[in-house]
Amino acid sequence: MLSMSSLWLPILVSAVGVFIASAILHMVLPIHKGDYKQLPDEEAVRAAMQKSPPAPGQYMVPFLADLKDFNTPEIQKKYAEGPVGMLTIQANGPVNMGKSLSIWFVLCVVVSDFCAYIAGLSLSAGSDYLKVFQVVGATAFMAYGLGEPANAIWRGQPWGTTFRHLAGGLVYALVTAGVFGWLWPQG
Repeated sequence: MLSMSSLWLPILVSAVGVFIASAILHMVLPIHKGDYKQLPDEEAVRAAMQKSPPAPGQYMVPFLADLKDFNTPEIQKKYAEGPVGMLTIQANGPVNMGKSLSIWFVLCVVVSDFCAYIAGLSLSAGSDYLKVFQVVGATAFMAYGLGEPANAIWRGQPWGTTFRHLAGGLVYALVTAGVFGWLWPQG
């Protein structure tokens, strides 16, 4: 078993690597450019929401206060008429990219910490590159990718968007695994 302190370098370098890879995926190769669509008559929707502005949070339409009401004729009519969806409302004002990028980097470090923890428990110093790559890659992919299908299953995220997120998660896992394999303690 390896100590976490012996893995600080691959933790930090892999987090930086994933941060850079995500910047390339989102800015140079904007694979998520088509993930969001504009609402029809967006200005009318915005005006209606401004009359009774919702607080930041997640909303569901139609809303059910209690699941036992799901099969009532009134709720079934609302579902049939539509729209049916989920909506996330953020606080007014410009998106704070600095804050979001900082939190993303912290998440990258946390994922690398867990990868180091699992690999450190299951591998020893001097382990073969490929073995380190396999353990860390699988762990990182679970963290970066496997939560995405739940968004398609439960929140209606289009499967195309989900597959693009999975592809990004695979890239991040490969970067993390490669760095850990490269910087794995040898003795």
